[in-house]
Amino acid sequence: MVDASVAVKWLVPENASDAAERVLAASDDLIAPDLLLAEVANALRKKSRRGELTAAEAAEAFAILCTLRLELHSTGPLVRRALDLAAILDISVYDCVYIALAEAEGGRLVSDDKALVARLRLRRGLPRAVGLVSFRGSPSPRR
Repeated sequence: MVDASVAVKWLVPENASDAAERVLAASDDLIAPDLLLAEVANALRKKSRRGELTAAEAAEAFAILCTLRLELHSTGPLVRRALDLAAILDISVYDCVYIALAEAEGGRLVSDDKALVARLRLRRGLPRAVGLVSFRGSPSPRR
């Protein structure tokens, strides 16, 4: 299970892109909510607006994302639980959609969002989060 902070690094060279590549290579069953598409597209647009990418490069990067072996799950059924988790963890509902999917699938979340990983580490009974640079093994072991 990966979030957008990892997926962007598959497409654009950034700090820890090598670690993101290890995640991509480590598993045949990468999953994410379909929210990831909008979040990655937004990140690519921001990079384009800042002059880090052209609009054409951003569009090409997004097209590449759509070819990767990533199993996307509908966000809709996850939102109610994400809202509950957001209240518990005091973080965005967007971030909690990823956590809700990890919980529903019995996997762990790989993220480069250090604050998100730290919040999950403090809570028992919630899915495990792994910081991207600490990643070892399969990102989505099933229970």
